[in-house]
Amino acid sequence: MKLLIVDDESEIRNVLRLLLENKAYEVLEASSGAQAIELVRNTSDIDMIIMDVMMPGISGIEATRTLRNFTDAPVLFLTANSLEQSKIDAYAAGGDDYLVKPFSARELLLKVEALTRRYNVYRTKQTPTDEEAITLGHGVLLLPARREVFKNGLPLDVRDKELDVLIYLARHRGVTVSPHELYEAVWGERPLPSSGNTVTVHVLNLRRTLEDRPSSPKIIRTVWGKGYQIDE
Repeated sequence: MKLLIVDDESEIRNVLRLLLENKAYEVLEASSGAQAIELVRNTSDIDMIIMDVMMPGISGIEATRTLRNFTDAPVLFLTANSLEQSKIDAYAAGGDDYLVKPFSARELLLKVEALTRRYNVYRTKQTPTDEEAITLGHGVLLLPARREVFKNGLPLDVRDKELDVLIYLARHRGVTVSPHELYEAVWGERPLPSSGNTVTVHVLNLRRTLEDRPSSPKIIRTVWGKGYQIDE
């Protein structure tokens, strides 16, 4: 399994590389966001990216936004900033998890194992071939089997986790789905107190893509105190 470490400090890269190689991971390194983008663009089999947030030039957040144009590999952010807004920014950029420095080797390895396992299960799972198109109203057409979304006949660029959220809500149309239920279904893990924030960010991103007026959503409705619901 191939992992990429992105950090401008060589000492941190060396520590992480030794830790991961000791667990039989193949490790690549990049010392900047720009180098990471170039490396991932030319390497198709990277299973996960461990990304420092604060780097000179292109930050980890900015690099991840670019990476999401051509890779679905999970991104684990490493940062000294524990503020909630920083975490929201990280998830909004396409990150999958967040680890605040200083952290233990065990915690890092557990997160790496969970993210790579989930990613490889996702890549190998079989998509049903007999699933019909789902019309959501307001010109939105969802094709779950092909993992495609259209609005008024035009294709939309919906990221994988956001697409999974949309598919789950569409399959439970008319039912209010709680953030914890969404997190457990889409991320495949037991929800934590912070899991609701992760779901909120992905729903907000979906609304920006799907809705005519994201601030007044008509497709994915918020049921206050309960969760989210697609009505039509």
